[in-house]
Amino acid sequence: MIMAGNIKKVKTTDIELKDRLVAINRVTKVTKGGRTFSFSAIVVVGNEDGVVGWGLGKASEVTAAIAKGVDAAKKNLVKIPINKGTIPHEQTAKFGGANVFLKPASHGTGVKAGGAMRAVLESVGVHDILAKSKGSSNPHNLVKATMNALLEMRDAYTVAQHRGVSMEKVFKG
Repeated sequence: MIMAGNIKKVKTTDIELKDRLVAINRVTKVTKGGRTFSFSAIVVVGNEDGVVGWGLGKASEVTAAIAKGVDAAKKNLVKIPINKGTIPHEQTAKFGGANVFLKPASHGTGVKAGGAMRAVLESVGVHDILAKSKGSSNPHNLVKATMNALLEMRDAYTVAQHRGVSMEKVFKG
């Protein structure tokens, strides 16, 4: 695991990753010879235990686009702090026109999130969360906004380290 500031990069070796297809988009390029179709696929991979990454693949065939997306996702895996199946604290994030709001939930709540956010949250291994997408519902921007929110998460241990205080002082003030 490599730490770059707050972001913890993860190597792909010996991790069992599951990939989820978020969206496929058919793109048409019009030339004087006619229309050329290609596909772009946004894919999220994760081990459902705190490691997640996303990738975008573009190709003239759907299967090739998905394969490229999976390869791209495996190249930018990051570690996210998860606390008993939920996130440590509330978090908002924005990317482009997409705003996301993530809130921890008690055990048994389930993943209350829509579309692209659900794929990211399930891949990272969150089982109980309340999530709201505000603004754009563009899957590309939603995935990026959700990843930004997750990357800003800090667990109590990290907060204690940064402040140079004990864990007890973090909780009791």
